[in-house]
Amino acid sequence: MPQPNIYDVDFDLLDIPPAPAGHYAEQALLGALLLQPDRLKTLGTLHPAEFANAGHLAVFHAVITLTPPPPEVHTRKPVWLTAVLEHARPAARGLTAAYLHHLVSACPDPAHAPTYAAIVRAGHARRTLTAHAEQLVHTAGDSMQEDQPTAVLTAADTLADVVDHLAGRFPAHSSTLPRTPTPTHPARDPDHEDLQDERLLLAALCARPRPAEAARWLQPGDFLAPLHGRLFGCLLNVARRGDPIDPITVLWEAQHQGLITPALPPADLLGMLTDGHGVATEHWAEVVLRRALLARAHTTGLTVLAYTQDDTNTVHQLLAGTRRALADLAAVRARWHRATDPTLPRTTQSAVPASPRAGPVPLRPTATTRAAR
Repeated sequence: MPQPNIYDVDFDLLDIPPAPAGHYAEQALLGALLLQPDRLKTLGTLHPAEFANAGHLAVFHAVITLTPPPPEVHTRKPVWLTAVLEHARPAARGLTAAYLHHLVSACPDPAHAPTYAAIVRAGHARRTLTAHAEQLVHTAGDSMQEDQPTAVLTAADTLADVVDHLAGRFPAHSSTLPRTPTPTHPARDPDHEDLQDERLLLAALCARPRPAEAARWLQPGDFLAPLHGRLFGCLLNVARRGDPIDPITVLWEAQHQGLITPALPPADLLGMLTDGHGVATEHWAEVVLRRALLARAHTTGLTVLAYTQDDTNTVHQLLAGTRRALADLAAVRARWHRATDPTLPRTTQSAVPASPRAGPVPLRPTATTRAAR
């Protein structure tokens, strides 16, 4: 996958408001460069697109494009401010000489320009993560998208590539996960057809002598209805013990799990587990897993958005939190690839190694797996 160019001028990013300190850092940095143009050499790599304000972007582009006047001329005449204004005004029609003077007055100390630049870079990183997380959420919710799982995983890969790139721009730092409380995401709201699909799968699994093989990549949490997930867990428990599988044996396990209640009598549970003969079990298992993949991608995007919208999180915490969220998606993604890729070995092991609680984690599958998507 080609690396995303996050330094192209993206006007969608300009619609994302900067953190409160970011706006003043941009002003202070530009004021330092208007006062002392030579400070540009101390900033390291900084791109115009990293500014959140379109006018600031135009001023900085002028600063890095123009050649400053000699120091003796700069101290006696406002030729530098005039040149910057003339160069920037076509791209920022509302820019005035008065605003450039305001930028100068907004700079506490030109010697602090490298720190101001670091704040600008951090603000751009936050907005970039926000934009790509929004794209992941949108793609996961766009049911009209052709080949939606592939589109969702492509969006997740792009977000992962952005995280990798940004991590290389900020000094290595032992970081904790974001302090933001884990957001409460809206529960999946299944429609009648979704529930029927899951019930059809459960009945079909009960009609097979070895149901675990037909749904080897499913987990109870993949089901939209919690009851269906618990029934699937009951079926797996029966299979693990080596007992025969049929609606009665699964109902017996459901009784031990406390699923039989006055509101859900045994006859109703039994009705969910019968009439599954002749059903294409693998197909319906894939349908359930596909929904789980899209739901996890949606939750991942919302989680990253919650982190980026909390101004108390540092860039390193944002990167660590995004890696962790992507790792949770990668666990479902690995099962999806093994369920849908005929070139991969068809073992019965469905468990995916748990990701660490913090720190670097794999963000995407191997090249072979990705190529097969």
